[in-house]
Amino acid sequence: MTLQKDIAFSVLDLAPVTEGSTPAEALRNSLDLAQHVEQFGYRRFWVAEHHNMINVASAATSVIIGYIAQGTSSIRVGSGGIMLPNHSPLIVSEQFGTLASLYPGRIDLGLGRAPGTDPVTAREIRSDRNAAVHDFPDEVRKLQRYFSEDNRTGVVRSILAEGTDVPFWILGSSTDSAYLAAEMGLPYAFASHFAPGQLLEAIAIYRANFKTSPQLAEPYVMIGVNVVACETDAEALKQATTMQQLFLGVITGNRQLVQPPVEQLPGNWAYYQAAVEQMTACSLIGGKTKIETDLKGLLELTQADEVMTVSHIYNHEARINSFRLFAEVCADAAVG
Repeated sequence: MTLQKDIAFSVLDLAPVTEGSTPAEALRNSLDLAQHVEQFGYRRFWVAEHHNMINVASAATSVIIGYIAQGTSSIRVGSGGIMLPNHSPLIVSEQFGTLASLYPGRIDLGLGRAPGTDPVTAREIRSDRNAAVHDFPDEVRKLQRYFSEDNRTGVVRSILAEGTDVPFWILGSSTDSAYLAAEMGLPYAFASHFAPGQLLEAIAIYRANFKTSPQLAEPYVMIGVNVVACETDAEALKQATTMQQLFLGVITGNRQLVQPPVEQLPGNWAYYQAAVEQMTACSLIGGKTKIETDLKGLLELTQADEVMTVSHIYNHEARINSFRLFAEVCADAAVG
């Protein structure tokens, strides 16, 4: 196949903590992965914000972004995303203004309104979080003001943020986020890697209602996709049992460290299989030929401008290899 337009390919990382490893090892693996995908030609490397999860080490998102940016040279690094109701907009602006000052032209700020955790932990993060969720559009606008050069005359200033080139993105998994991204004229990243149900409807709403802005002249859609690429379809299906176990834990509330692939899934798999498959419907699993065919179908369906890949693979080297193979598929597709 040949892609009908230039498609960018990027990485979303959760700094996964695997069975038998530590969070410190997970963070070092994230940097190693970023260095590899930079060489493979990926456009950006984003880090997700999650809290109180034993299998995710990306809680201090802005700190990790600095760590990744320091260890790479050209790939864009950012948040996928910062869950803004967890934070003060002023503090976020100071953090990302600092990052942009240290790594100019390389920092992205993806913004979401979900907690990235359970309700009890969310209340510990910020006691007035429910009000902040309701005020999310205004909180984004406040962030934009802190980054604006016009805020030099403001009573409250974010000195390092003012005038820095940090693109904002709206992240979401529902149609609400689509309306907001369209109204604000911002690029839109949909979390179809775990919530694909409203993907097509949300994209349609975003494109139909998009208003131009100083940041963006026309709609720009990024979709999240799980990728498990291996040398053969059979090996990919086996490696994908790690992802299936992970989502099974999400659905049942029995979260574990990222598990190795298995020959047979747990006994309760049959009961929850349909739910897991619904959550992971936006996945590319297989050897290069199957990945290429399925990628073409997904892009024809969504007309996405960018694909944000997520890879739940247990072995670090196998995970790197999956991103390498996917990059080769994309390169082959681009040239025909």
